[in-house]
Amino acid sequence: MPWRAIYAADASRSRGRLFPEPASPTRSEFQRDRDRILHSTAFRRLAHKTQVFIPHEGDHYRTRLTHSIEVGQIARALARALGLDDDLAEALALAHDLGHTPFGHTGEDALDEAMRPYGGFDHNAQALRIVTKLEHRYATFDGLNLSWETLEGLVKHNGPLTGPDGRPAGHYAERGLPIAITEYATLHDLRLDLYAGAEAQAAALADDIAYNAHDIDDGLRAGLFDFAQLAEVDYLRRRIEGIDVLYPGLERQRRIHELVRRVITDFIEDAIAESAARLQSSQVASADDVRALGRTVIGFSAPMGEAQAAIKRFLFANMYRHPTIKRIRVDAAQVVRDLFDVFFKAPELMPPEWASFAITRGVEDEAKMARVVCDYIAGMTDRYALAEHQRLFDLTPDLR
Repeated sequence: MPWRAIYAADASRSRGRLFPEPASPTRSEFQRDRDRILHSTAFRRLAHKTQVFIPHEGDHYRTRLTHSIEVGQIARALARALGLDDDLAEALALAHDLGHTPFGHTGEDALDEAMRPYGGFDHNAQALRIVTKLEHRYATFDGLNLSWETLEGLVKHNGPLTGPDGRPAGHYAERGLPIAITEYATLHDLRLDLYAGAEAQAAALADDIAYNAHDIDDGLRAGLFDFAQLAEVDYLRRRIEGIDVLYPGLERQRRIHELVRRVITDFIEDAIAESAARLQSSQVASADDVRALGRTVIGFSAPMGEAQAAIKRFLFANMYRHPTIKRIRVDAAQVVRDLFDVFFKAPELMPPEWASFAITRGVEDEAKMARVVCDYIAGMTDRYALAEHQRLFDLTPDLR
């Protein structure tokens, strides 16, 4: 059995669920959470949601689902090495992208713009909304009724959402907390002013590792950039040169894989060593000590942090802002805007269960109807969004 550190989350001492349930005789509370996430409708939909490329462009590019699985694997590796609860880390990794719209961040930006008069859209808040309200699977409650620790980590994996005074902080300082988070916080106190536990921090770091590595992989395979351009990043240049010394003349596909697996290994090993040192020096003696520490305990060393930042800058300039990707983003955003406009003006065009709910909520409050339309569109896969657009409009962009 893997060793468990004193600062790890303890499933046997979980703070429980909003709706109390009998304990499982065969699974820990965090294993139950992971399994509920895996079996959710929202998780299955990730198979057909864009990471960077539209899925029909090639069957070997990442989708939100394959990305989430990769993040889960890395999160487990970090957690096991550091003595954390790897089931909780994996559950958080698998759930972290549940709230994403069709067409990746492009869809999120378009939906946020459409929802600006009604509280905006935030994929992290939408993930909370899905697991606490929108999944309809159980007889006695909406959502998945996940444990406090999983919900806390899902909402705060990137850090506290408020200051000690309760004012929105960090990413939310200017716009305020999303409605989904403030609504749930009135029912279930997730201590938004504190950091999340170490497992959530591990899942967040795993996301960064997976993102950078697989975007290098997909970008090279798609021909958006080449090895010579990657060599502009010092860390990557050294890794490429090392591969070429070991395997001169290596075929391109194997060369790509050798680079990607070294990137993943380097960042995981650095994160384990750095995080272990931080945990030891901080002298935290419990999961609550980690939350109250006021800084992250799971992270990269300074040199690897600089390498990660350099990779992100490269990918932003050469992949996310590549002319081909930018053109697709423009068209994809228009699809989302068109769908929101038509369903908001004529909610009866949505499927009956959504239409009925939207119309009923619209009688109460226009903003509530807008949120129903937003939920419907946010849950769409890329291909379903395109199919709905083709059903309702004469001309639908070809996102290739």
